[in-house]
Amino acid sequence: MGSVEEIITYLQMTSADELNPARPVPGMVLERIDRASPLIAATQVRIGAPHGWPSAVRSDEEWTEWLSHPLRQYWSIRYENELAGITDLEPQSDGEVEITTFGLLPEFVGRGLGGHALTLTVRQAWAVEPLGAASVSRVWLHTSTMDHPNALANYRRRGFRPYRTRVRRHDDA
Repeated sequence: MGSVEEIITYLQMTSADELNPARPVPGMVLERIDRASPLIAATQVRIGAPHGWPSAVRSDEEWTEWLSHPLRQYWSIRYENELAGITDLEPQSDGEVEITTFGLLPEFVGRGLGGHALTLTVRQAWAVEPLGAASVSRVWLHTSTMDHPNALANYRRRGFRPYRTRVRRHDDA
């Protein structure tokens, strides 16, 4: 019986001016999705399965819990009118916004779209109506060594700064 070590990195921006936008990609937009849409779970499963995301194996009850967060916003990432990925944003206390999900579908990975998709997501996060504050004061997220190999580099290129890491061990069955 062995174990796999996962390194989780938490990153943040504390000002919208810290965003380093990627090269624009014509035809890429974010579109709001209603929390009742089956597109949310289906898309997260397709994105997350290759990386071992917990969302790829959530039970129906876990999906109900995930989708029940009243402030969480769901956005599709569309490229030339096709679904290319998904992002979720959740306003938190004192003006913080967490990017709870960000990812592209496998067939859109490696096509130079991730930087601009993240730029659009970060801009939307800074535009969210803040909770308990006059304006958004921080946008944050976490990634791990189980995510796409380019995820951490993309977040850093866009201007996110690491502020914490932790290690989680997964035992093989």
